[in-house]
Amino acid sequence: MKNKRQTTVRKKKKPYMIYVYIGIIVVVFGAIFALGKMNVNELYGVPTSELNPATRVLLDDPNYQNIILPDELDKRIADKDDFFAYMFSASCQYCKDTTPHLVPLANELNVDLPMFNLLEFPEYNLKMNIDSTPTLVYFQDGVETDRLVGGIQQGTTQGNTIEDFRTFFEKHAGADAE
Repeated sequence: MKNKRQTTVRKKKKPYMIYVYIGIIVVVFGAIFALGKMNVNELYGVPTSELNPATRVLLDDPNYQNIILPDELDKRIADKDDFFAYMFSASCQYCKDTTPHLVPLANELNVDLPMFNLLEFPEYNLKMNIDSTPTLVYFQDGVETDRLVGGIQQGTTQGNTIEDFRTFFEKHAGADAE
């Protein structure tokens, strides 16, 4: 008789333990999910793992911190803002050569230079009619009025010079002050 009671007691404990194990599994998966969501990149608003590897390399580069996302770009155009936009691709060597010269120049001239990564948002190549990168675009009243195509190519007569970029900024930054 004693054996029957012990068996019965043991059977009652098993269902309880199943719920404990299920609870532990739910908590572990919930923690994994929460940690995955915490790894959202601040610049792009998506988990870092979803970004192109070339973009991930630039995440900590101080020259690539003024990122503008499609919603903000579209909003600035719809709001008829006057602004510059630097269209680049994280995999473009000309962009990587140009940006370290362009960002300090923009800072020197007190020009806000939002940067749009076409590698992450390739549909904007067509939408913005971008054939090559880098391309510096100026929007006046939300409409593109001018662009400077190509980057700085040191030691060659091709491409733009830092003075070409300076002239472009000064030409349009002066228009904002009028």
